[in-house]
Amino acid sequence: MNRIILYACVLTLTYLTGCKSKKHEPEETNTYIVTSPLLADTSFTKEYVTQINSIRNIEIRAQERGFLQNIYVDEGQYVKEGQLLFRIMPKMYEAELLKAQAEARASDIELQNAKVLVEKNIVSKNEQAMAQAKLDKANAEIALAKLHLSFTEIRAPFSGVINRLPKKIGSLIDEGELLTSLSDNSQMFAYFNVSEPEYLNYQTHAKDSKQQLNLRLADNSLLPYTGMVETIEGEFNNETGNIAFRAKFPNPDKLLKHGETGKVLMTIPLKGALLIPQKATYEIQDKKYVFVIDKNNVVQSRNIIIQTEMPDLYVVASGLSPDDRILLEGVQKVKEDEKIKYEYQKPEEVITHLRLKAE
Repeated sequence: MNRIILYACVLTLTYLTGCKSKKHEPEETNTYIVTSPLLADTSFTKEYVTQINSIRNIEIRAQERGFLQNIYVDEGQYVKEGQLLFRIMPKMYEAELLKAQAEARASDIELQNAKVLVEKNIVSKNEQAMAQAKLDKANAEIALAKLHLSFTEIRAPFSGVINRLPKKIGSLIDEGELLTSLSDNSQMFAYFNVSEPEYLNYQTHAKDSKQQLNLRLADNSLLPYTGMVETIEGEFNNETGNIAFRAKFPNPDKLLKHGETGKVLMTIPLKGALLIPQKATYEIQDKKYVFVIDKNNVVQSRNIIIQTEMPDLYVVASGLSPDDRILLEGVQKVKEDEKIKYEYQKPEEVITHLRLKAE
């Protein structure tokens, strides 16, 4: 019994000694990495979804009604300016021309007779004038008949590629009916929409720099030729807040076709941009926050507005200044109003390490 009591006392003493030693152990404190936003001139490449169009793309339609007598080209064929593409049966228009020519000869004979009679004072000069007007009308009918006859031969207005042929030989063609379309693919237009802030930045910093654009194709490859912004539309779209840019790309290999899609890659310069590492931020309900350390080393959360995103970096539009100290490591560990110990790293060193890591 005495042994049991002695054993219990030893256990109690051991427990009390252990508790007392734990109570006096110092609390473990973490040291966090802190940095500042970097104010610098930089640039980033942004992709814009684009619609690619031929520099010239037109519909070729019939200008006269009739049967399609001949088709001299095939779909996808390259044709030269002035080359004959279609012929609409010309018999009726040839007959109209012959009729107009016959009437003109008859009117010319009447005019000659009228001149002789006027010289002999048999008829008045008004008769001669009427005969002259009749001849002029007949000549006009000849010109009109020739024009209608020329419309039966449809030629390429410029060099390009023939597209689909919806009509076959023997089809009855109405005036204005679509026969095909023709695309000049020697150069291509790429249309893409730009937001108002990006437009203003372009006008301020990039308009006169003649910067080169790249074009990413649907298979994720890059067009081997660079393009340039050629023009900007005159007004913004009220619904989207965007404005359309038009870039021009050379197409010597004829790789690009009208109606193709892709992405324009444009390098956008940023003057005096405020850069912070992405890992220094956290998100609540689609809003970005950082932890700012005040003069008492106390952590305070702050909402920031992001202007644009770069690899491993955010460009801050508002919410921070270059003098602020922000938490870089341990964003998920600290709490609001917590006092911390930290080591400060220069923003240039931090961003350099991020870029090296990204490479």
